[in-house]
Amino acid sequence: MNSDRLKHLLQSLYDRKMQPAQVMEALKHLPYENLEFANIDHHRSLRSGVPEVIYCEGKSVKQLGSIIKQMCKAGSDVLATRMSQDVYLKLKKSVPRGAVYNELARTLVIQKPRKVKPLGQICVVSAGTSDIPVAEEAVVTAEVLGSRVEKIFDVGVAGIHRLLDKLEQLRRARVLIVVAGMDGALASVVGGLLDSPVIAVPTSIGYGASFGGIAPLLTMLNSCAAGIGTVNIDNGFGAGCLAHKINRMGEPPEEKR
Repeated sequence: MNSDRLKHLLQSLYDRKMQPAQVMEALKHLPYENLEFANIDHHRSLRSGVPEVIYCEGKSVKQLGSIIKQMCKAGSDVLATRMSQDVYLKLKKSVPRGAVYNELARTLVIQKPRKVKPLGQICVVSAGTSDIPVAEEAVVTAEVLGSRVEKIFDVGVAGIHRLLDKLEQLRRARVLIVVAGMDGALASVVGGLLDSPVIAVPTSIGYGASFGGIAPLLTMLNSCAAGIGTVNIDNGFGAGCLAHKINRMGEPPEEKR
């Protein structure tokens, strides 16, 4: 259930195209639906502007199939993160036609066509090619939520001229997501060049002293560049959500969703 779906139901009731009983049937699972092993929060999009998202790791194929089925039945868009290709292949025949699996991002998206244009501009920047899976998770998340997203990949500080060649593109963004492992220095560089807010995402990419992402995490938290916020290690999803919320600020109420 999202704001568009709710508006449609209320308008249909007002226009006498639906009976109260039909609307009640559509609304009966608000605010959540109990599946015994999961409580699906159908109301989340109306409260926070971000629908419930399925985190796949730790869930069985059967559980994921049931959650996806009930979310689709409720008319919700579906974003499933951290879905392995093996799990997707097992689910492929049971998900609706038009479902999109992104192997790099490990995401599954089931989304109805939209009539409205994407909002604003987010730019997702990765330091290296190895950081792209986390960057792609951020891209998919922000796009599903309704933001316009551009990508600039493999422009880390080891070849800073690659980033400088993209300054005009970077300056168009309302908010930037910078994804980096190793030393995590790219977020500080971007934050020092631009006046837009920067969301830094440390990744677990790096040699031994990177400590699975702890080193870039500490670098980003200790950045001397102003206007940088840092999310958890490999948390492309969290960065995509935050970037979308920043991106839609100042938009007319009817454009927000």
